[in-house]
Amino acid sequence: MTLRVAVQMDPLERVNIDGDSTFALMLKAQDLGHELFYYSPEDLSFAEGRLWTMGYPVKVKRKDGAHYKFGEHRILDLGKDVDVVLMRQDPPFDLGYITATHLLERIQSETLVVNDPAAVRNAPEKIWVLDFPQFMPPTAITRSIGLARKFLAEHGDIVIKPLHGFAGGSVFRIGPDGRNLASLMEVFNRTYREPHMLQKFIPEIAQGDKRIVLIDGEIAGAINRVPGKGEIRSNLAVGGTAAKTELTSREREICAALAPELKKRGLLFVGIDVIGGQWLTEINVTSPTGIVAIDSLNGTDTPAVFWAAVERRLH
Repeated sequence: MTLRVAVQMDPLERVNIDGDSTFALMLKAQDLGHELFYYSPEDLSFAEGRLWTMGYPVKVKRKDGAHYKFGEHRILDLGKDVDVVLMRQDPPFDLGYITATHLLERIQSETLVVNDPAAVRNAPEKIWVLDFPQFMPPTAITRSIGLARKFLAEHGDIVIKPLHGFAGGSVFRIGPDGRNLASLMEVFNRTYREPHMLQKFIPEIAQGDKRIVLIDGEIAGAINRVPGKGEIRSNLAVGGTAAKTELTSREREICAALAPELKKRGLLFVGIDVIGGQWLTEINVTSPTGIVAIDSLNGTDTPAVFWAAVERRLH
């Protein structure tokens, strides 16, 4: 089956071709004979009852500095002119992101959108995880300095992070002495309108956290992301390193619990984060990453698994 695929993503010139998951999906799509188009979410327009964008036919290759080539731009009716839209731009999950999900919902009776835009909007990565409290570390979501102090007193060692942060940005650890807790909460309250996430610090983070990728609810692969020296953050974007890993029985239990809901919601490509083999901390649905490292370490081909799942969904 030859597909026409429109990829909604950040500027291609900024892509790290050696590690970017979207680029890996595009390379595989091209190898499979699919036709690729690129557009930015800012290019979406709704008029005359149709969703349009200015799209560019694109060819990609793994060559630094010459990794893509645009054809002549054209106006695309995303409901008629393509079979699949990949919504793959990175957060922040702001009003622009949310508006794009509302617009893409308008074409779902005609075009497969991955991931389902309504499900992405309704499953923020640090909030939807609250539906699975049996797998989570102790957690609070608040702007209250008083509640933050109470939470620290109960758990002794905590982390604070923005509720809609990404790629490990602005994650802080506060020890039992509570030093800087109030000041940090004040800074967060001035910076963000929404509440913030507090979680019990899990010492096992020193041995890494696992990024597990699920495609249509099935485990596609995993890596262990190990923090750099002096860091508590293991994200590859902030200096963490990837290591080969095996899943624990608890991690498989977590995946099995998530699978029916992922399938039901149309969340075809998801990455979850698990610490210490048992603590689920995030369910990433916007633009999950990690498949290049997974395939490099395990000799797998996750993009092929992804495109096979897309074809099944289209059928």
